[in-house]
Parts: sequence; structure tokens; C-alpha cells
Amino acid sequence: MTSNFGSTDSTEADVEIKRLPVQNSEELVMLRKHVRDLAVQLRLSLIDQTKLVTAVSELARNALKYGGGGEAVLRIVRNGPRHGVRLSLIDAGPGIADLDMAMLDGFTSGGGMGLGLGGARRLVDDFAVHTTLGVGTVVTITKWKR
Repeated sequence: MTSNFGSTDSTEADVEIKRLPVQNSEELVMLRKHVRDLAVQLRLSLIDQTKLVTAVSELARNALKYGGGGEAVLRIVRNGPRHGVRLSLIDAGPGIADLDMAMLDGFTSGGGMGLGLGGARRLVDDFAVHTTLGVGTVVTITKWKR
């Protein structure tokens, strides 16, 4: 199942910066540091840096808790004169059985607050989820420099 909650343009160009494992909380902290460093390098505002790092934290925690960990791919993206940070979190977990339900605030399958996917979606400019039961989930987010 695929769901897009933003836009992607076929004229975008991206450059992969890093692939990082997300298998434990220490690697999650390192991922957040790399994302913040890249956001600073691209001169995202402090507010946008905070939103991006918060979204990454939520999504990485989901990958750890529900997907058994995974990998993050960090990219710089360009679309004409604008540029931003794109991150894909990839896990080989069970997939999301009901993506529409999982996107709702308050929904949780693990006793949490239920703000992970929906909260992350609100913090970024582009958001997409690709999930297949028994195969895994890829969540891709983009934050553009304003």
C-alpha cells in the first residue's frame, strides 16, 4: 500500500549523502545528529531544523519499535532553485496493516501516544509511506528550505 501526503516532482535531483543503520537508540541519536548537521549546512531555519529532527526521531523510533530497526538514507534534493533534505527510513518489519488508520492522531498499536506518523507528516513538507505486509515499510520525508 502506498500513500503520498505531499508532492514530488519528476524534475527533482538528489544526491545521496549517507546511509546509516537504525538498529538501536545510539544509532538513532547519531542519525538525528547527521540530519541536524545537514540541515544547518543547507541553512534551514532553526524552526525547520527542529521540525525535521523531530520528525526523524518519531519515524526512527517507529522503525525500531515496530519494524525491528532498519536503515536511513539521507539526501540533499534540488528542484530548480530550491533545495532541501530528504530522508527515507527503511525497515523489513511486518508492514502496516491499516495505513489510513495508522495516520490518524491517537492511533497506536503499541501503547504509545499515537502521534508518530501523523505528527511527522505535519512537521515536514513532503511525506510518503510505502508498506507491504510481511515485507516492510519505507517512509520518505522532505523538508525544503524556505
